[in-house]
Amino acid sequence: MIHVCSLAALPDTVTATGASHILTVMAKVDQVQRPPSVLEANHLRVQVDDITEDIDGFIAPNDTHIQQVLGFVRGWDRHAPLVIHCYAGISRSTASAFAAACMLNPHRDEMSIARQIRAASALAQPNRLMVSLADKALGREGRMLRALDEMGPGNMLVEGRPFRVDLD
Repeated sequence: MIHVCSLAALPDTVTATGASHILTVMAKVDQVQRPPSVLEANHLRVQVDDITEDIDGFIAPNDTHIQQVLGFVRGWDRHAPLVIHCYAGISRSTASAFAAACMLNPHRDEMSIARQIRAASALAQPNRLMVSLADKALGREGRMLRALDEMGPGNMLVEGRPFRVDLD
């Protein structure tokens, strides 16, 4: 099971879920304090800003970032939950969770995964560039982007609330 949350909710989410793995996807990864219950080897930090195009002074998501995310998720044994977080728990983390769910369920319809994310979080607004890169990496032929379009924008708040994505 995958749980998505903000940086502020990370410690409580890890404790409540018994997570064994953490995926951090945010700009200032050095500010993340890994909960002691999670081994360092089970925590990946992907440094990327929440942007959808190249902007001077910022790190736009790219193929390498998506390969890091997908590789880490591939290595997760799924015996205990994975927590994916970004700063607010709305965009980079939900894009990563969407990519992870699509990768781990190669025959599952992208729209059903997007609907599940929307049902779990009215705030979710997956980063479009990350979804586009994941769609290409997973050979989904634009279906992830079309699902994102049908999902529609999330309700805009400052910080998302933790939620989970079922894999089956």
